[in-house]
Amino acid sequence: MPTSGFRTRRAGRTHGGADTATPGRTPQALVLLCSVGSAAVTVAQPYVLGRTLDLLLRDGGAAGRWLLLSAALLVGELLLDTLTSLFTGRCNATWTASLRSRALDGLLRAVPDRARPFAPGDVGTRLTLNAADAGGAPAARAALAASLVTPVGALAALAVVDLWVAACVLAGLPALALVLRAFARDTGASVADYQKTQSEIASRLLEAMEGTATITAAGTGARERARVLAPLDRLAAQGRHMWVLHGRALARSGVLVPLLTLAATAVGGLRLASGALSVGELLAVIRYAQLTAGIGGAASLLGAVVRGREARNRVLALARVPALAHGTRRLPPAGRGTLELRGVRVVRDGRQVLRADGVRVPGGATVAVVGRSGAGKSVLAAVAGRLLDPDEGQVLLDGVRLDRLSRDALRTEVGHAFERPAPVTGTIAEMVAGGPRRVSPEEVREACRAAGADGFVRRLPDGYDTPFPAAPLSGGERQRLGLARAFAHAGRLLILDDATSGLDTATEHEVDRALRRSVRPGTRLVVAHRPSVAARADLVIWLAEGEVRAVAPHHELWERAAYRAVFAADASEDEAEAAAGTGTGGKAGTGGEAGTGGEARVEAEDEAEDEAAAGIRGKAEAGTGEAPDRSATRRSAPEGVRP
Repeated sequence: MPTSGFRTRRAGRTHGGADTATPGRTPQALVLLCSVGSAAVTVAQPYVLGRTLDLLLRDGGAAGRWLLLSAALLVGELLLDTLTSLFTGRCNATWTASLRSRALDGLLRAVPDRARPFAPGDVGTRLTLNAADAGGAPAARAALAASLVTPVGALAALAVVDLWVAACVLAGLPALALVLRAFARDTGASVADYQKTQSEIASRLLEAMEGTATITAAGTGARERARVLAPLDRLAAQGRHMWVLHGRALARSGVLVPLLTLAATAVGGLRLASGALSVGELLAVIRYAQLTAGIGGAASLLGAVVRGREARNRVLALARVPALAHGTRRLPPAGRGTLELRGVRVVRDGRQVLRADGVRVPGGATVAVVGRSGAGKSVLAAVAGRLLDPDEGQVLLDGVRLDRLSRDALRTEVGHAFERPAPVTGTIAEMVAGGPRRVSPEEVREACRAAGADGFVRRLPDGYDTPFPAAPLSGGERQRLGLARAFAHAGRLLILDDATSGLDTATEHEVDRALRRSVRPGTRLVVAHRPSVAARADLVIWLAEGEVRAVAPHHELWERAAYRAVFAADASEDEAEAAAGTGTGGKAGTGGEAGTGGEARVEAEDEAEDEAAAGIRGKAEAGTGEAPDRSATRRSAPEGVRP
């Protein structure tokens, strides 16, 4: 959008703490100035033309200067109208860009949980159609104000020329004012309903586009088409109602304006017959009557202002979504990432979705968050990484409350990886490098190797320079790139929220081993669905119905039937057997010393797992058809090792 030539000002601070630039009043003032100038020229023209006509009728030689003045006014009106159009376009573009930036900035800074009610299709409609309507409102307001200058000035000039004609026109103006008032009142509600229906259709369409594979497989295309287009009849009815209101206002004003002009012409003719007016003054009187009654023509501009006002409210609703406020503190340099949740409580719609009190994860530990669907695992992960502030309680990292950390300190030391990496427009290397830290190309490759992504990235046509959106990647490969980005920017706390759900068991184990060996040391919080993931963790946070049921090693919790039932739906029989025998070989770690088992334990565990895997592969290659002896594998592992 073109913005040059306009000085911007700072409109204060957003709720996120960052300044947001707005175009200020300069673009609107330029539109108003040119519009008022054009209106003033329009008001002056009837008097000058009338005076010129009288002089031409009396003595043609004395009308030379007035003819030049008339020509100058015509040229001036043309020039001012041209400048008004130019500044209106630039004002619309500048304000539209500013509103979109403010709304998008507010949405990206918002607490994710608070932004969730805005559907993607609704957001798209607000940032496109609604933002364009709202961006045109400042220029429309300026033009509307200028449009009132013409009838007011014409009425004043009419009073100077002849009071009787002015009184006649003035008597009819209240009727025009009532027409505009009714139009503005009725149009506001209609426009709001129309814009909401537009957003509803856009949201349904986007949902259908995202689920095309499911729709095709289920053969429900016709039903989905009907669902997407169901609000179309309502949208058409609302659109017709808006046009009816607009047409009704124009029709009423279209009747009143000729009546007023006719009445003014009749009174002016009588005044001419009595000798009170000259021919030129009668011409000026008729023209001024037309300009004064032209207040009814402001209906179109008034409609644009009303539409822009409703659209602005919808766009800026995104900018007003509550955001996280940050402090100024930093973490102690020697901290290892000790995480504490004290009296934490999160409530949504009157229902408690998380309660965690006295939960402490020692620095450097790997902790798995376990629970049934809806137990609050993702809520706990969001609270622990401060993507969400609890309604009650405190979350501390190395003894410092997360809400008192600066934005840079928080996002540099607390990292996240999710089920789906955020889309980017750059290359794969840029996607992995994007984050709070500066990452070198070698660090990008190391992170990809740790996430098991280096191999398939190198096989792409342009390797790491392949554009990420165009890369032919599977869901699991995209997930591994998301992990690579998290590994490249890992701080003292790394949270993996379903970040390995698309990986097979072998790849997941490789990623887990790399996480312990190849990624910057720190505390790991992993939302786990497989018992094997929980078994490899130092601690498990067990959630049930939004409350922390227990914090203990996996092998201790496995003795409880309710804990085993968490994995019953997802775990295979082999996984269940492996998980059940996890703790039988010895101690896997204690709650107070989680993460302190040392490199010897990790290496022994990896060696045992590799040997077991090699034995399984050997039997498979030999074609014996025998199932691997998992109990023997467990017996061969050193005491305390979790296979």
